[in-house]
Amino acid sequence: MTTNQAPIPVIINGAAGKMGREVVKAVAQAPDLTLMGAIDRNPEHQGKDAGELAGLNEPLEVPITDQLEPMLGYVAGERQLPPGVIIDFTHPDSVYDNVRSAIAYGIRPVVGTTGLSPAQIQNLADFAEKASTGCLIIPNFSIGMVLLQQAAITASKYFDHVEIIELHHNQKADAPSGTAIQTAQLLAEIGKTFNSAIVEETEKIPGARGSLADEGIRIHSVRLPGLIAHQEVIFGAAGQIYTLRHDTSDRACYMPGVLLAIRKVSQLKSLVYGLEKIL
Repeated sequence: MTTNQAPIPVIINGAAGKMGREVVKAVAQAPDLTLMGAIDRNPEHQGKDAGELAGLNEPLEVPITDQLEPMLGYVAGERQLPPGVIIDFTHPDSVYDNVRSAIAYGIRPVVGTTGLSPAQIQNLADFAEKASTGCLIIPNFSIGMVLLQQAAITASKYFDHVEIIELHHNQKADAPSGTAIQTAQLLAEIGKTFNSAIVEETEKIPGARGSLADEGIRIHSVRLPGLIAHQEVIFGAAGQIYTLRHDTSDRACYMPGVLLAIRKVSQLKSLVYGLEKIL
C-alpha cells in the first residue's frame, strides 16, 4: 500500500509478547505506517530494540519502554503526522486503563486483548463517543474467523442445537476466549433459543458442560501447550452433525486484519466491536 500522506504513527503496547513481536514486524514493513513507540512491562526487555527483539534483520531504533503515558503524550504532540494509533496486546487486568488513557490523549486504540467485561466495553464506548475518537475492539483479527462466524450465523437459522469449543495455548489468561464469546453473541442475535433440554442434566463435576452463554449456547475451553488459537462451532440435528472449524498455525495470519484496523480506526468517531464491521 502506498500513500502520499505522512505515515500513521503507531505505538505497540505489549511489544515484547508473541503477538506484539508479529505486529512490530508488520508495522515496520508497511510503508504507510511508522513505529513510534514500543511498550512492554517485562523488565527483561527494557531498552532492547523492538526490531531486533522481533527478529528483524536491522534495528528499528525504537527501544522497548514501560512508559505508556509519556509515549501517548509524545505521539499526541506530533502535529505534523496523522492521528496516532495504539495497538494493545497486553493483559485483561490492564487493557481497560490502557484504552481509556489512549482515548484521553486522542490516540486511537486498536484492541486485540480480550477479557473486557460488557460493562467495561460500554464505558469505553461512551468515553470514545464523547471524545469523538475512534476505537476498535477486535476479539480475533483473522479474516478466516470472520468467515467462520458468518457461516455459523447462516447455519444457525437451520439448526436448533449448537455448542462451541475453543482451544488455546496455556499462557492465555482469560476463558472463554473473546472470539468464542463473540461467536455466541452473534448466534444469539438471530433471536432464538438453542439447545432446549430433553433431560434434566446433572454435572458430576462443576463446569463439565462448559460455560453457558446467551440463548442456551455452551462454550467449552481447552488450554494446552502446543496450541495457538482454534475454534469449533458444532451444530447437531437428527442424523447429522455440521462442524465449522478454524485453526491458526502462525500468528502472522492475524497481521492483515491488524493492518486493516490501524488504517481504518482513524476514520471512526466512536467504538466499533469486531473485525467484520470494518471489512
